[in-house]
Parts: sequence; structure tokens; C-alpha cells
Amino acid sequence: MAIIGISSIHLLATFIKARSMDGETILWQILLHLTFVVSAVALAYIDRLTLPAGKHAAAH
Repeated sequence: MAIIGISSIHLLATFIKARSMDGETILWQILLHLTFVVSAVALAYIDRLTLPAGKHAAAH
């Protein structure tokens, strides 16, 4: 999850100085950030699937 926070801050800095950057760089940074987010969601989903039966309510 820390990598998503770092990526978010880096992407925010990119948006702040977007006028001086080319569109391709911004696009790649957005895609990289979305990859981190999708990966984290997928890992959380897989973790939830692998919990033993009856443990879902206790995990929250």
C-alpha cells in the first residue's frame, strides 16, 4: 500500500507541473499508478478468497 501512496504523491507533483511535461510522460505515469492500484485491489480480493470459511466477518 505504501507504493500507492508514493505513486499518488508523484502523480500529484506531475499534475502540478503538467504544462512543462509532454502528454506521453503523464500518460505513462497514470498507467503505472493505475497498475499499482489494480494490483492492490486484486491482492486484497485474493486474500479474501483464501480466508477459511466463516472468517470473512472477523476479517473486518
